[in-house]
Amino acid sequence: MPLARSLSITSLSGLEEWDEEFDLEDAVLFEIAWEVANKVGGIYTVIQTKARLTAEEWGENYFLVGPYVESNVRTQVELIEPTNPALKRAIDKMNSSGCKVYFGRWLIEGSPYVVLIDVAFTAWNLDKWKKELWDNFSIGVPWFDREANDAVLFGFLTAWLLGEVGSQCEEPPHILAHFHEWLAGLGLALCRQRQLPVATIFTTHATLLGRYLCAGSVDFYNNLADFNVDKEAGDRQIYHRYCLERTAARCAHVFTTVSQITAVEAEHLLKRKPDIITPNGLNVKKFSAMHEFQNLHAQSKNRIQEFIRGHFYGHLDFNLDKCLFLFIAGRYEFSNKGADIFLEALARLNYLLRVSCVCACPALCVCVCVHVYQKMDTAQTVKERFGKKLYESLLVGQLPDVSKMLSKDDFTMMKRAIFATQRQCQPPICTHNMLEDSNDPILTCIRRIGLFNSSADRVKVIFHPEFLSSTSPLLPMDYEEFVRGCHLGVFPSYYEPWGYTPAECTVMGIPSISTNLSGFGCFMEEHIADPSAYGIYILDRRYRGVDESCNQLTSYLFQFCQQSRRARIIQRNRTERLSDLLDWRYLGRYYISARHMALAKAFPDTYFYQPHDSDTAQGFRYPRPASVPPSPSLSRHSSPRQSEAEEDDDRYDEDAEAEKDRLNIRQPLTLPSKKGPALPYTLPGANGEKNGATGVKN
Repeated sequence: MPLARSLSITSLSGLEEWDEEFDLEDAVLFEIAWEVANKVGGIYTVIQTKARLTAEEWGENYFLVGPYVESNVRTQVELIEPTNPALKRAIDKMNSSGCKVYFGRWLIEGSPYVVLIDVAFTAWNLDKWKKELWDNFSIGVPWFDREANDAVLFGFLTAWLLGEVGSQCEEPPHILAHFHEWLAGLGLALCRQRQLPVATIFTTHATLLGRYLCAGSVDFYNNLADFNVDKEAGDRQIYHRYCLERTAARCAHVFTTVSQITAVEAEHLLKRKPDIITPNGLNVKKFSAMHEFQNLHAQSKNRIQEFIRGHFYGHLDFNLDKCLFLFIAGRYEFSNKGADIFLEALARLNYLLRVSCVCACPALCVCVCVHVYQKMDTAQTVKERFGKKLYESLLVGQLPDVSKMLSKDDFTMMKRAIFATQRQCQPPICTHNMLEDSNDPILTCIRRIGLFNSSADRVKVIFHPEFLSSTSPLLPMDYEEFVRGCHLGVFPSYYEPWGYTPAECTVMGIPSISTNLSGFGCFMEEHIADPSAYGIYILDRRYRGVDESCNQLTSYLFQFCQQSRRARIIQRNRTERLSDLLDWRYLGRYYISARHMALAKAFPDTYFYQPHDSDTAQGFRYPRPASVPPSPSLSRHSSPRQSEAEEDDDRYDEDAEAEKDRLNIRQPLTLPSKKGPALPYTLPGANGEKNGATGVKN
């Protein structure tokens, strides 16, 4: 099925030019999501990283709305008095009517204002509001679905808040409300049903039904047009949730989603084509390490090696300096996140290379398996004795006699340490004791493919079923540090509307493997002529079967491991130079466009736009690097083996390589704008489809 583009990253001609009269001073933006100051999933990262840019654009007229969670408020929010008079009166009125609404600053970059609503405090209204939901929308919510009940309470309370703000304004307000995901979507539908003076945007970051269908091992993307969506949602007991999501998508002035692949999905499942694609960005400055990121890679890699030494205590029969570290991380969805195909590819790679692989996915666990580092203690003791004797020998002006530096007791101690570290059993795979490990999908798959970390295995597997934290006694590293220390991130997801994990790898200069079913993979394919030259490998899971995709992934892993150390350094530098492409400073303009479009639709007397064609625009794609790409076929030595001869190669000049890439990576053509930043003006790179888009007549 061809991907029909709407206003996407490669059809930037649709981004509006607003005339001189467009002004945000009389407009107020409310961004509403269940994950405001409440980390649940990826939407938290979207809102948190985008907040600074949005706060700079809207200033004092930008407010985030989310649920009040006391444990989060204590550490993330500074409660203050509302600064906006109309908003203060609205909050006071709601509080006097039996609600609990708090106002403060979220302690993140940009310090945006937040309005936090205590949903549990108004639970006594649930039955009344459910009846109103049924009377107005014919949507019934079962009593046992707590998450849906919270969505009902949150939706009615946010609609109440927006209505009160509008009524408390002295002049007719221009309120813009941006709702994220189905948990917040009911508030949008209520705003439209009550005809509030609010311009609305609904963004779906992943469709509910799509996630459930993909988890059920169906041929999802090739049968999108054939699904009976009502029946499929009912069979999975999520029909009421699906109705809330679909109602929000259909009622919004502007409907957006995060990637082109999700836009196709939303068009078939939610029955509305998204108006604008709003890709997810990152605050690149947060990850920016200037020219030190290669050094940070080495430092973090050393910390991972220390963990590997402890994990393989008594079984360390391989050289860590000749190992590559691969990893997969994310929500514990075995098939959707591609853990199944990754493990199968590792089994096929087992006969090819010696690789150390770390798998980090959150799962259910009970206790930590901690190893005793007896070898390290013994070595430290011997080191102290050796150092003292060496120091005394130098003080008297004599060269040390090596045969006398270590006593018989020292040799005895070292031999005992060697014998004590010998283990008859296999080295562990999982770092924790798992509850019902016989039913765990990752451990079951590892047993099936036979990757038991035996001495004959060239692929070593570690399953760390816990969120990474610098306070962990086992692997004391934050996720960012861990990613920097690895060589390759592998994310062969079958269902991935965007994909923050490969994006985070990119801005930290770590190559990654993604798929053409992920938003990130499609985004990079549209922008880069040869993604693999920049360390972005795109796996085909759309038009190939599982076995073919697994073979392709195995080939990518094998080719990556064949690269020389110098080639990997060049590739990491190129990967890091793509980070600006994922910066909110660049991608935030799509949210700006969506907001302008919504204001123009809701308040046509004040804001105006008209569709226009984009025939005259010229597309762009990042070409292959000017220098020789780090192709495995050009690497004389396979990795992790590195010969001393490599040091005699012509030296790698980072500045010269960067200058060559800068000359090749062209910025998109921009249209002059009298107000606001210049907006890129392009067409799709490869297939040249035409798109209608929006604009403003000067």
